Amino acid sequence: MKDTPNRKKILGMNKRSLVYLRPSNRKRYVRLADNKLLTKKNLKKANIPTPNLFAVISTRRELLEFDWHKLPESFVIKPNLGFGGEGIIIIYGHKKNGNFVTGGGKELTEDDLVIHTSNILDGNFSLGNAPDVAICEQRIQLSSFMKPYSYKGIPDLRIVVYNKVPVMAMLRLPTKRSGGKANLHQGGVGVGIDIATGRTTHAVAKGFWLEKDIDLHPDTRAPLRGVSIPQWKDILLLAVRASIVSGLGYSGIDIVLDKELGPLILEINARPGLSIQNANLSPLDDRLKRVRGLKIETAERGVKIAQNLFGGEIEQEIEGMSGKQIISTTEKITLISKDNKKIEVDAKIDTGADITSMDIDLARELGFDEVVNIYHKLHPSGHINTMKPEEIMKMHDDIIDVKTIHSSHGTTQRILIPLTFYLADIKVVTKTTIIDRKHLTYRIIIGNRDLKNFLVDSSKTSSILRLKAKVKKPTPTGSSDSTSSTTATKNDKP
Repeated sequence: MKDTPNRKKILGMNKRSLVYLRPSNRKRYVRLADNKLLTKKNLKKANIPTPNLFAVISTRRELLEFDWHKLPESFVIKPNLGFGGEGIIIIYGHKKNGNFVTGGGKELTEDDLVIHTSNILDGNFSLGNAPDVAICEQRIQLSSFMKPYSYKGIPDLRIVVYNKVPVMAMLRLPTKRSGGKANLHQGGVGVGIDIATGRTTHAVAKGFWLEKDIDLHPDTRAPLRGVSIPQWKDILLLAVRASIVSGLGYSGIDIVLDKELGPLILEINARPGLSIQNANLSPLDDRLKRVRGLKIETAERGVKIAQNLFGGEIEQEIEGMSGKQIISTTEKITLISKDNKKIEVDAKIDTGADITSMDIDLARELGFDEVVNIYHKLHPSGHINTMKPEEIMKMHDDIIDVKTIHSSHGTTQRILIPLTFYLADIKVVTKTTIIDRKHLTYRIIIGNRDLKNFLVDSSKTSSILRLKAKVKKPTPTGSSDSTSSTTATKNDKP
């Protein structure tokens, strides 16, 4: 976590073990949580959904006699006592030649599976290298919601539950670097989640030395902030119920969203990692102290307490610790013209767009008449796409760059001009493309490159609506009250 005044509050491994794990997690329950088969059995008894179990291989004899082709078309092989995502192989299907297809289209023979399973039995992937058994279970089907945030793997949700209260959560995303595994230490992405709303707030990925802040998925380029997790309250309740069944007072519950079955418990961790603090830009210790010693009777009560305690403070925590201003998806901004005049406009905040884009008439108002005239000369004829960027830039000093844009309408070159604006009282000096946006709702959209000092929260009321609320006339007595909202058209593109 970044160096902030709250750094001393960050929960470290020693304090986690001495203050929270040892007093809260009895050894017998820790052993149960480490054993995936026993955990699955206990969860099934409590009617808590988990991936279906297909087979268990416990001995060399069972391994040699095992018929791999009796398993379903797709399945997962994992060590019963494994940790950190090690030793897991995901099979996506069979080939006509009898081989099995794993991630990235790689083929494995039956002998490959036998060798890997033999390594599992030897304890190569288990805690303390203890002899182990191999589990063959249902492969999770990626939900359509998660597709934009996944690279050849299944994202999962890690929820830390303490004293029956879900105190912190993050979304873990697989990447090319992680080999399709949702594991932060292997190169996956961690995205913090607001406990109250289920919306993502901040994302980190493994850097060269330390974790680094990111705004987009490194492979799919999907925006990671302001994403609403579906069935959020059900997910929190499921996590607390699983923690109760486990007998652990402090646990990390891993949940996946299956395309057909919805939320499923993947694993229960008796020693959950601490990177979740970085993803949330919030120290765990503060939250744990606030629920320590509370008498929680039900899972529903635990979730309600969590959403009351940790939802209202999330914005202040993130702004204070990240140094970033939280804004909405629509905001009023102040543009500075070439002759230093101020022009206030409504802007769409679009983390999905790479760069800022402005309407040509607005560019005229800012003093770029000559560049707009060049635009009208080059764009309608399509001549701009036949010219080299350096040729276009020589046409006027205010043309500071030319960018190639790929969209559903094709590929085109666009002129960029200098731009200075103020958003939430923060000065931004950048460059913007110019385009005819008369048919669109907003005259300007602010792209991701200009949002480095901001966090975008889709649930936050925009400055546009706040201003409208202030000037709204009182509703006459007896008439019905109505609320207006501003939405962008589906055609709003950079």
